[in-house]
Amino acid sequence: MGPAEVTAALPLQEPRLERVADCIIEVGRPIDIGLTPVGRRRLIPITAGRVNGPQLFAKVLPGGADFQLITTPTQAFIEARYILETDDGEQIYLENRGMRVAPAEIVEKINRGIPVDPDLVYFRTTPRFETAAPRWTWLMESLFVGTGARFPDRVELSFFRVR
Repeated sequence: MGPAEVTAALPLQEPRLERVADCIIEVGRPIDIGLTPVGRRRLIPITAGRVNGPQLFAKVLPGGADFQLITTPTQAFIEARYILETDDGEQIYLENRGMRVAPAEIVEKINRGIPVDPDLVYFRTTPRFETAAPRWTWLMESLFVGTGARFPDRVELSFFRVR
């Protein structure tokens, strides 16, 4: 079959988003490592939390952390790593990378622990799940996106499966 004989399948179906879970992640005080050649580095301990369906129910185990890199007064890159323990007793490793962008005055309020309207902040992530539990391997077979909001004592996240 030559190139002229190939039938195009375009336009392809647009992806749909399917809500998987809403999370409240409790965090400790940020540890400011300081200004490095690539930006300001901070570590934020993850102390606890809860994941509530509709498809995934779990608690967030203590011991994780969010490794942030603040590159400008308006932008931060996040890389959070933590473990979930599902309500059926299985463990899921979660690596959640993303970015937070907001006007400098909003970022300054966030950094000082002052609550801000989440609608003023672009906070998006790409969670990646890893588990040995057969029941939960579907989490490793799809792409996910997340939206987030930062509060003084917690981060709220919603995860969506890209269908």
